[in-house]
Amino acid sequence: MTLIPFAILAFIALITALGVILSKNAVYSALWLLAHFLTIAVMYFALSAQFLGIVQVIVYAGAIVVLFLFVIMLIGGTITPIVHETRPYARIAAAILGAVFLLGLLFVVGKGATGLPAPAGAPDAGSVQAVAEPLYTTYLLPFELASVLLLAGMLGGVVLALREKKRRSST
Repeated sequence: MTLIPFAILAFIALITALGVILSKNAVYSALWLLAHFLTIAVMYFALSAQFLGIVQVIVYAGAIVVLFLFVIMLIGGTITPIVHETRPYARIAAAILGAVFLLGLLFVVGKGATGLPAPAGAPDAGSVQAVAEPLYTTYLLPFELASVLLLAGMLGGVVLALREKKRRSST
């Protein structure tokens, strides 16, 4: 991927990520997240990692965002205001840490921009077979445990939302 398309995609990814964070409505925030996941998928496709791009669209843009929207609709979708004021030094500490992170990022990007071509990976590094073989042989147990963990998280969210709904209706 050349620098100009990458810069455009990176800018779009930053804008959509800011949309997720700064959106006041939880549903709009989830839709910004969907746009961000799709932008990352386009980056994967541009890097010839078709399998990762398809997984990004199916798993993240499809399943995870739908799950988020389901939970948002289940719990009402409103963001409650913060009832207590944050510590006075928290914003200053966040600004300092953000500036240090930005300076470190600029340093790393500046050191990496030597003009040398990127090392070539394996010719089939982004293919389905190259990713699926270790996933379903060496890493089968962690892969299945991750799916069980996601299922438990979804069920826990539903149980907590129903408990809260029942508590509200009884008062």
